[in-house]
Amino acid sequence: MIRVKTVTLYTQPECPPCEIVKLYLKEQQIPYIEVNIKEEPNARSYMLNVLKSYSTPTVTVDDQVIKGFQMEELAQALDLS
Repeated sequence: MIRVKTVTLYTQPECPPCEIVKLYLKEQQIPYIEVNIKEEPNARSYMLNVLKSYSTPTVTVDDQVIKGFQMEELAQALDLS
């Protein structure tokens, strides 16, 4: 049985790398939760203080945090590389 990973994508408006990551996840048919740090109360604080990430996109794959635009690292976390 294949275990589905929990993927959360932290984004903000007018973030071209965020859009590329969204397209990539859709192309790979990876379900994900999108959290817009400009719209969600406390999301920016969580990203900064808990995830220790200071830029978008930030992606969590289960408990792994991928900070910034790191496509190779994201592919590895998703077992796609």
